[in-house]
Amino acid sequence: MTPVASAALVTGASRGIGRAVALALASEGLAVALLARGREGLAETAAAVRAAGGR
Repeated sequence: MTPVASAALVTGASRGIGRAVALALASEGLAVALLARGREGLAETAAAVRAAGGR
């Protein structure tokens, strides 16, 4: 994947496809804004995004 932007907004980021997309974008070095209905998995996804190189 070749990103054309430096940031992305991912909805449904706490689990499933949204989480996978957020991690993939983070691994490309993008700044990723995360949105989800619940907070439970959102903090875990945010930590994983940071660990993958995202901002």
